[in-house]
Amino acid sequence: MKKEGQLQIELKEEVAEGIYSNLAVIAHSSSEFVIDFVRLVPGVAKAQVKSRIIMTPEHAKRLAFALQDNLRKYESQFGEIRLPEQRQDFMPSSPFKGEA
Repeated sequence: MKKEGQLQIELKEEVAEGIYSNLAVIAHSSSEFVIDFVRLVPGVAKAQVKSRIIMTPEHAKRLAFALQDNLRKYESQFGEIRLPEQRQDFMPSSPFKGEA
């Protein structure tokens, strides 16, 4: 039974499959934030924008808070997410190339 004022969200099958992205490019103006979700493929010089989301600054801030909350919950359940530059085994690439 639907409660009065309850929001119903429909998730279509083709959207439910999701789109893989391993890079987000964010731009903004005074009235909106634009987030382009990009898929980078190793060895390919050209990357494709797979999805673009445009939102108000207020919604962008709500999204940032929601992501922060979900990251905190994830890490409390599964452990800290360590970025490559935080790992001891991470070796930053050097601009110098040599031969052995």
